[in-house]
Amino acid sequence: MGFEVLLKGTNFIRLLSGLWVALRISLISVAISIFLGMILGILMTLKAPVIQAVSRIYLEFIRIMPQMVLLFLVYFGTTRVFNLNISAETSALIVFSLWGTAEMSDLVRGSLKSIPKIQYESSFSLGLNTYQTYVYVIVPQIVRRMIPLSINLITRMIKTTSLVMMIGIVEVLKVGQQIIEANRKSSPNAAFGVYLTVFLLYFLACWPIGRLAKYLEKKWAN
Repeated sequence: MGFEVLLKGTNFIRLLSGLWVALRISLISVAISIFLGMILGILMTLKAPVIQAVSRIYLEFIRIMPQMVLLFLVYFGTTRVFNLNISAETSALIVFSLWGTAEMSDLVRGSLKSIPKIQYESSFSLGLNTYQTYVYVIVPQIVRRMIPLSINLITRMIKTTSLVMMIGIVEVLKVGQQIIEANRKSSPNAAFGVYLTVFLLYFLACWPIGRLAKYLEKKWAN
């Protein structure tokens, strides 16, 4: 079945190291996305034509452009056109942060619009300015709504990080391919065992996160 190749040397440890690379990129990108997404989402609710136009173009660009194309554009394009020395992992963080920020900002915008206007009016009547209203009244309310959605974004990013192998990052799928190539003659069926193991690793990483998101969403909905 091909599982025997995982017992050779440090092959299984290498797979776990590759999984950690995918998790690290995902977690850092989500942390950046939450911070920038909150700011952009709040700005999108302001009645500023320039901000709304720029944010709309940004959201449409990120939604239309495949992540793989963005990875190639950032990693291969910017290094040649602007003569920048950007590592593959930094490029991945930039692309996934751009994608995550777009997702989060749209969710924040929707959450802010769902809050009744009377809460804004009540805050202003109490003497709070716009900044204080958002910090002390509005943001604490949307944080609860955003946490389950943010956790779901982590699982989506973990699965999508398989694309980073295309720019040379040795994550779990790339490690799996290396193991298969190295054992092609001695273990012809290695692909089945290795890819099934990779699937199980992704499942074990994403399933608890998904369950946590559903639990929090159900708990805080009451």
